[in-house]
Amino acid sequence: MTRDLDDVLARLRRLHPLMMDLSLERIQRLLVKLGSPEKRLPPVVHIAGTNGKGSTTAYLKAIFEAAGKRVHAYTSPHLVRFAERISVPDATGASRPIDDVQLTALLRRVEEINAGDPITFFEVTTAAALLAFAEITADVVLLEVGLGGEFDTTNVVDRPALTIITPVAMDHAEKLGPTLAHIAKAKAGILKRGVPGVISVQGEEALEVIERRAAALGAPLRIWGRDFDAFAQNGRMVFQGTDEVMDLPLPALIGRHQIVNAGTAVAAVRALRMPGVDEASIARGLVEVTWPARMQRIAAGHLVDRLPEGFELWLDGGHNPHCGSAIAQTLADLEERSPKPLCLVVGMMGQKDTEGFLTPFRGLAKRLIAVPIPGAHEAPHTPEAVARIGLGLGFSVATASGVPAALDRLKATEALATRVLICGSLYLAGHVLAMNEGRQVQMN
Repeated sequence: MTRDLDDVLARLRRLHPLMMDLSLERIQRLLVKLGSPEKRLPPVVHIAGTNGKGSTTAYLKAIFEAAGKRVHAYTSPHLVRFAERISVPDATGASRPIDDVQLTALLRRVEEINAGDPITFFEVTTAAALLAFAEITADVVLLEVGLGGEFDTTNVVDRPALTIITPVAMDHAEKLGPTLAHIAKAKAGILKRGVPGVISVQGEEALEVIERRAAALGAPLRIWGRDFDAFAQNGRMVFQGTDEVMDLPLPALIGRHQIVNAGTAVAAVRALRMPGVDEASIARGLVEVTWPARMQRIAAGHLVDRLPEGFELWLDGGHNPHCGSAIAQTLADLEERSPKPLCLVVGMMGQKDTEGFLTPFRGLAKRLIAVPIPGAHEAPHTPEAVARIGLGLGFSVATASGVPAALDRLKATEALATRVLICGSLYLAGHVLAMNEGRQVQMN
């Protein structure tokens, strides 16, 4: 049935307008024709932010499932299969990517009811997700913003149970505005009158915008550093709220930034006060969480087989300067515990700040190999352009026709066991996972 889904997705990709233009009118009209599924959902946790929203969603999902809750989740983009974007409970109650047959049927229903009216691809798929969430029984919906917040398609849910804003940083400036304040304003658009919000670590400029918006709406906030925080201590994670302290295991996702994401998720769970979600569930969720392509160690597969024994292969889809800093810090911590030369294999989309992303790796990585992004939906930076920027930052640089060729080059030229990080794009990360597993990426 995957072929049927591929055919539907290909047809929907040709819808007009082709690109998101941050408007809610089309999706609102379509949802009315569908019977307003966004008004028939279980309690919704709406999650916006520049970085960490996917990881925070993954922690929430793992914690709720550890408590025996049935969870819906909507995330984007997908890595390998389109169905990864829409998770629903299976027969056992575990949240899994929606079955291809179910997804195909949902998309066809939405397409038929839309009846040729102007609509974007993301609006159709969001409508299909909301329809699934309204019709399949669950205890909570985790709804991740696609882009921005205020005019993102997911913002049709006008009364969520809780909102979360993860760290705000510069990204998508061409759509959201040229300053951090503009971007924070867009993210703060998910805040709702009287609905509590949990605000992760923010710079002063972004936090000021968020607090001003919350005050205008009367939305009570729990803010990192004022109402809660979390930190690593003696191999554990300590969470501190205004009236509690929890001694928890370190989260399974590695990196200091994951303490922030995990702590934000814990604060959200405590703010939501869902019956049955206790400290034991939180602890179990933190260690059982999975979220591919976020400092993921790839230990086996076709790509790993191309490297000599002793080499390490890592993957991260981070693509903006804030992500670059977090990834570089994680690699520096790894280097301190287990020293190895570091080489970067990098592919980046054309509107991303390549120099800003790569700068934190100066002095940490010795070499950079730039690669294209297969099947990119918009123009990526050419490998030559990425290599030029890397050369200007002091890296030894090269280009390759793809990730396999880059790994072959490293095998032929690196005498010492090397730590290899493939990074710069979630789209590239999806292709890496697919290549490693011998699969094809479903169109993004």
